Amino acid sequence: MRKLLAVLAFLALVAARPALALDPENTIYLDLKDGRVVIELRSDLAPGHTARIKELTRQGYYDGLKFHRVIAGFMAQTGDPNGDGTGGSGKKMRAEFSKEKHVRGTVSMARSSDPDSGDSQFFICFTQTGCQTLDGNYTVWGRVTEGMEYVDMIKKGNRMANGKVDEPDRIMKMRVAADVK
Repeated sequence: MRKLLAVLAFLALVAARPALALDPENTIYLDLKDGRVVIELRSDLAPGHTARIKELTRQGYYDGLKFHRVIAGFMAQTGDPNGDGTGGSGKKMRAEFSKEKHVRGTVSMARSSDPDSGDSQFFICFTQTGCQTLDGNYTVWGRVTEGMEYVDMIKKGNRMANGKVDEPDRIMKMRVAADVK
């Protein structure tokens, strides 16, 4: 009985501890119409991409941009100022591929067939297994740590039209956590 009480007391203590805080300089707040998504930047995997994402975020680049391509069971893509998948910030980045898996909550860079064509567009994976074909071929630069339920609420597009969304949801605002007071 004492052992059981000791185990229960330990579990209560662990449950009461606050979650480990993320580094504010390497955390992104992505505000959607339904709530806030918290993204941990993975500079250990993609230092060039995380630096560029922070730079664009601090410029307000992503504020108001559409989720122009959203495929249920796959991913939601944004980051194009044209809103149709054809645009970017004008600065291509060299690929930073890793062995990190594309699973639910993975944030990764969109690109064309050229591996070194990532610019400002990115996507968030919806499912644990739906993005496996992307492993090793796209630059993983972050992971959702909170608010995945709000990512799930992003309006889905027509699968037959490659996920094109009519009247798409938008990024309300995107901020580096260190800059939010």
